[in-house]
Amino acid sequence: RPNVQIHPLLPKPRERKDYYMAYLVMAVCVFILYLLEHPWNYMAEYLTLHVTAQLISALLKGFCSFAEEIWHVSSRFMSKPTRSQIACLSPSLHYHMPLLLVSGFACKALFSGSCLQLFLKLILACLCHLLNFTFGLQHLFTVEMSEICEKNNRNVAHGLAWSYYVGYLKFVLPRLKDLISEFNRDNKNLLACKETWKLHILLPLSCEIYNDLEKADSHIQYCKDLPELVLDRAGTKRRVYKQSIYGVMGEDKKLSYCVVEYATPLQSLYAMSQDESAAFSRQDRLEQAQLFCRTLEEILQSSKECAGCYRLVVYEDSGDSNSHFLSKELLRHIRQQHLEEYAMCNGSHQPATFLSEEPVIMISNSELPGPLRSDGF
Repeated sequence: RPNVQIHPLLPKPRERKDYYMAYLVMAVCVFILYLLEHPWNYMAEYLTLHVTAQLISALLKGFCSFAEEIWHVSSRFMSKPTRSQIACLSPSLHYHMPLLLVSGFACKALFSGSCLQLFLKLILACLCHLLNFTFGLQHLFTVEMSEICEKNNRNVAHGLAWSYYVGYLKFVLPRLKDLISEFNRDNKNLLACKETWKLHILLPLSCEIYNDLEKADSHIQYCKDLPELVLDRAGTKRRVYKQSIYGVMGEDKKLSYCVVEYATPLQSLYAMSQDESAAFSRQDRLEQAQLFCRTLEEILQSSKECAGCYRLVVYEDSGDSNSHFLSKELLRHIRQQHLEEYAMCNGSHQPATFLSEEPVIMISNSELPGPLRSDGF
């Protein structure tokens, strides 16, 4: 059972619909050329010439990049020139060279002019591509850069999410239920519903985090701390980790108790957006906060030791401090967990079957022996 429904404000991973659209546009272009009765041999000649020039230009671009990186071998590639060569030329040599050979032979076979004319056309096409490179006309779109960073896990959000999991949640969450059980023995079973024995992680997309939850919402009141978890960590002896229990007041003035805390890495994103040297805009902060929430959810869902020990509370601030939005959001999650426990308790009973029903005695009116089946066969 998932811990939280996917929030509508969290971005889903990008799919390959752009490629499908490209295929559709290519089909339309081919259809238009067919309607115009354009000669197919000229089309094939032009396409192979363009592909060949594109591959040669990619190879030349790799050599140009290698001419720059060769000066940084000691600092960037551990004094190993082969690494700089692989970084600049590996895609071209491994993937482009075989395709370049095939397209070159096809271009020579389809080209109607002389070899000199073919060579001149390839030189001019490569010159155009290199001019685009030198004048910076091949910059990636913002969407493309975002997709590359997401696909290769190179966003700030990915690093923060993994650091938060590996450095904190991975060893805190598996011990959480034992700490709550110990707490309940000394506090009259304050957290009675076992479905709420989870760490409720607050994930505001605005990244605005309060050190005191009572200042964020006056209907959230500090109650007590769970027993301390003491571990030797990164050279620090007996480092202390603890979580706090809060009472959340509803409209009926009754308190519902749960373990709550903010996801502290969001505070780093907020601080980066406030520092000019970080060059981190508010839009960047929102995008990274969304990716952080999604990445954290994916990490925790694949973690067996953390299963059933957390609850991600993703929300967007209402902007009204008197609306008690946060307490209402927490109460909504708590009620859902109560309903889940109620459903599990009801589902544990065996359903009624024909074996549990009151038996019915069937008496035949005939004196002859009849079949045991009631359908007469």
